[in-house]
Amino acid sequence: MIELQDIKKSFGSNCILDGLSLRVHEGETYVILGPSGVGKSVTLKIIIGLLQADSGIVAIDGHRLPATHGVMDNKPGDFGYLFQSGALINWLNVYDNIALPLRHAHVAEDEIARSVKEKLTMVELDGVEKMMPDELSGGMKKRVSLARTIISEPRIVLYDEPTTGLDPIVSDKISRLIVSVQGRIRATSVVVTHDMHNAMTVADRIGLIDEGRIIAEGTPDEMMNSTDERIRGFIFATTLGKDICTKQNS
Repeated sequence: MIELQDIKKSFGSNCILDGLSLRVHEGETYVILGPSGVGKSVTLKIIIGLLQADSGIVAIDGHRLPATHGVMDNKPGDFGYLFQSGALINWLNVYDNIALPLRHAHVAEDEIARSVKEKLTMVELDGVEKMMPDELSGGMKKRVSLARTIISEPRIVLYDEPTTGLDPIVSDKISRLIVSVQGRIRATSVVVTHDMHNAMTVADRIGLIDEGRIIAEGTPDEMMNSTDERIRGFIFATTLGKDICTKQNS
């Protein structure tokens, strides 16, 4: 469903991705795991077309384009994107925040009402439609954002650090909700995180990113039982993060 081939991306002299390649199969949840600043969120933005790569190929469901084009030719509703901040609009209540994608697609209001109620039930937030974002806890904001992300029942869902800023109990709840939602909408999902518990809870497969590329890949069990020092180093909190793009910088 998603394929990246030899993606390279720099910001000025700062090289972020240096030949990153990965494949995400239809219906699976693929986690891009790694410490802060190694290009996880940049990878998501290149997949959806919010950023242009310097070189490489992006393919979505067999539709291949140079990643330098930046914008994929997708139909409305193909993608859902959960921003790290949640990105709720402060002056809109919960109902209107969640309804935004459907209103943009000119869906009838009675269908919007049904869908908003259904998605709020899915994220275990019945009855909060009239609340404003500043009345919500951090975990509630993430769940409202998740409901908005899936309101159009997208074929592909991208999650940018879904548990950042949450305490361990709420983080676990969000992780389990992602698994539950995935089972309901059967989307192909990519999750970027540095949260090991989140990764192990939601992933079908995990790719560990460092040095600008995926350096190891496997199921959660394979990653946990790996003897690869790079994998064990991250899992057991040893810092990754070597200099990358040495050829360009030398």
